[in-house]
Amino acid sequence: MKKKLTIASFYKFVKIEDYKSFGEKLYLESKKNNLSGTFILAKEGINGTIAGSNNSILNIIEFLKSDERFLDLEYKLSYDCKDPFNRLKVKFKQEIVPLGIKEVDPSNVVGKYIDPDKWNDLLSDPEVLLIDTRNDYEYEVGTFEGAINPNTKHFREFPEYVKENLNPEKHKKVAMFCTGGIRCEKATSYLLENGFEQVYHLKGGVLKYLEEVPKEKSLWKGECFVFDDRTSVDHSLSNGSYELCRNCRYPLSPNDRESDKYREGISCGHCCDGLTKKRISSLEERQKQIKLAKKRNEKHLGSVILRQKKQK
Repeated sequence: MKKKLTIASFYKFVKIEDYKSFGEKLYLESKKNNLSGTFILAKEGINGTIAGSNNSILNIIEFLKSDERFLDLEYKLSYDCKDPFNRLKVKFKQEIVPLGIKEVDPSNVVGKYIDPDKWNDLLSDPEVLLIDTRNDYEYEVGTFEGAINPNTKHFREFPEYVKENLNPEKHKKVAMFCTGGIRCEKATSYLLENGFEQVYHLKGGVLKYLEEVPKEKSLWKGECFVFDDRTSVDHSLSNGSYELCRNCRYPLSPNDRESDKYREGISCGHCCDGLTKKRISSLEERQKQIKLAKKRNEKHLGSVILRQKKQK
């Protein structure tokens, strides 16, 4: 039986003026601990999901907390027998979660946090409008009973949804949730800055809810989309039944994979008709290399990379 890996997810909105030099130190420390996954760093904070041995994860958490800016860093743990990441990446960006509005500052103002064990009580209030702040494909994989789907493909579209559909005079109580809590930090901050007064969000996100609320009491329906090779997790935070289309990156259910338009590593019903012969050939070669690497018990993608997003 393969040894279980520990997967840690965390974020924190905090001013990091030296985020580039700090990211380089974080990269080296993570490399030393044989970690995989992604760190995103910006002046507004840090966002990360990483995998490794339990001791390695605890080492990097200790490293982060040795900096006073991250003393109160909260994190969520899950476990898997397979590494859900191909390599380690440190990315430098303008925002750790892109809303596209510089004035929104969760370190200044955010909505009221609701602990997972109190979330069901909040949702029982008929005056509460429940909004899923995640994207449409995440909503399809699973969501809370009665949650509204804003039908956004990117989080940057959320402010436009608010402008067109929500009114602080009409919608007195608004509750929101996302995978790990980070998007809700910005979403609640944005609403408060735009005149909404009673704004709530699920502390720790869906993942913390699934961890703490027993399945028999849960209001969650379906699985939860995650941004790594697991694609989705079930209520026990074990691997779910979804897989990503390697071309368009859409999550596919077992039924989706029964479609004639589905080809493993090549296409699915969402993208098949738009593929060119050149693209198909490229995907076929990639899939071939993936299978060869798997036979050799190797990862298809190469070494760890430190990345900086080009400034526009």
